[in-house]
Amino acid sequence: MKKVILVLLIITFISCNSNKKDDVVSANESVKDTTKSVVPGPVPNVIMTKEYVYQMGKQMYFWGWPLVNMHNRVLVMRKVPEPGLNGGAVPVAPVNHLCMTSDYITPAERYVACPNQDVVYGFGIMQLNESPVVVQVPDFGDRFWVVQLGNQRTDGIAKLGAMYGSKKGFYLIVGPGWNGKVPDGITEVFHSDTNLAFVIPRAFLNNTPEDRKAIQPVINQLMAYPLNEYDGKVKTKEWAKIPSFPDPNKSEGGKEVAFVIPEKFFAELPSILQEVPAFKGEESMYASFNSVLDAVKKDSTLMPVLTKAAIDAEKELIEPFRQFKNVGVPVGNYWNTTKNGAAFGTDYLSRTSAARANIFVNQPQETIYYNQDLDGKGAELNGKSNYTITFPKDLIPKVKGFWSLTVYDHNHFFFINDAKIYSLGTKNKNLKYNQDGSLTLYFQNEKPSGDKANNWLPVPKDKFGLLLRSYWPEESMLKGYTPPPLVKG
Repeated sequence: MKKVILVLLIITFISCNSNKKDDVVSANESVKDTTKSVVPGPVPNVIMTKEYVYQMGKQMYFWGWPLVNMHNRVLVMRKVPEPGLNGGAVPVAPVNHLCMTSDYITPAERYVACPNQDVVYGFGIMQLNESPVVVQVPDFGDRFWVVQLGNQRTDGIAKLGAMYGSKKGFYLIVGPGWNGKVPDGITEVFHSDTNLAFVIPRAFLNNTPEDRKAIQPVINQLMAYPLNEYDGKVKTKEWAKIPSFPDPNKSEGGKEVAFVIPEKFFAELPSILQEVPAFKGEESMYASFNSVLDAVKKDSTLMPVLTKAAIDAEKELIEPFRQFKNVGVPVGNYWNTTKNGAAFGTDYLSRTSAARANIFVNQPQETIYYNQDLDGKGAELNGKSNYTITFPKDLIPKVKGFWSLTVYDHNHFFFINDAKIYSLGTKNKNLKYNQDGSLTLYFQNEKPSGDKANNWLPVPKDKFGLLLRSYWPEESMLKGYTPPPLVKG
């Protein structure tokens, strides 16, 4: 029977191709006409059951979570009168401006999960439809630095930092469709495909009084401002003297401040679908999402269904990403990594998982992150036990920038401790190496004795996680690296 069908197909093909040329053209035109009539997504007024709306709602929530998160961060910046520290901890600035810290970020910070205490941070939100923005970069000398620039999808839009050979200068950030005149003196122009963009400078800081003093005049020249304020002259601001503001955004239970509220999500999503242009190939997905939102407008009984979908999706799909074991790609010894940080494209799973776990990840050539909350046998890390990790000499992270290993509580923030030790790595000049050149670090709640204290990272008496950072990784790490396992003592 299969042979008969195959023969019939061949005959049909030959018959079709034996027609006159005019017939072939006519057939092709017919196909084109049919293609033009295909509806991108559901047809108007199609019936949607509550079950369908519920399932679509969960998908929409998962896809839109990072984008709504970014949208709502803008609202925080709209309320900021001038660059300063929210709650004395978080750098904030009016839209299209930047604020820098002058030291490591404080452990009280709850705006961005997985902070580090290796760099001086900055942060700014841009609305490029209001104005292009100039980012003013100083001469960092031989100090490691990177200025992360990203769009509303949290994808990178620029290469700006030590690993790119970037120089001191004025860098112009413009939004979609901008065709204005680039002023004289601009070093380079970076284009964002969304009007909402962000800037996060990072400059390495050794944990010494001398380096804290040395970095100040450098970062005081690190600025961002609207294009109409650009005059080709270097502006300065003494970041060590900026004000602190009361923080109206409260953390619940030590978690990251909630920038996505399930109950409000579907009131905000229509704006996001307008703000973020669809990638090529996403048009039908956007149409499907909009068809659900249109159906809700016509049938008020469907909104509670969408709200329940959002609440359930937050609990079932988003919340599990607070555990490192559910984030990224396994590389061995129960460590995971993000292979496409800040270059997610249509990888919605990696984008949303990273956004929940550590939203402002750098691109891999800037930073490789390795995270875990399991020991070498796959058991959850818990500070009721002691642990060690030993890096053989050839497995100490090979970087041109710096590396560090940070302890986080179960909410992915610093474990606040009396010793005020939150990470160990390049910045620590008193680490004790073993005779063979290997390095052993100790994870326990109580301070160990002797030289072990130099290599000690305090951990809470309950669940905790680890994040190994490798800034400006060497090529060998980009090709593949597996950190050693954590050994329970």
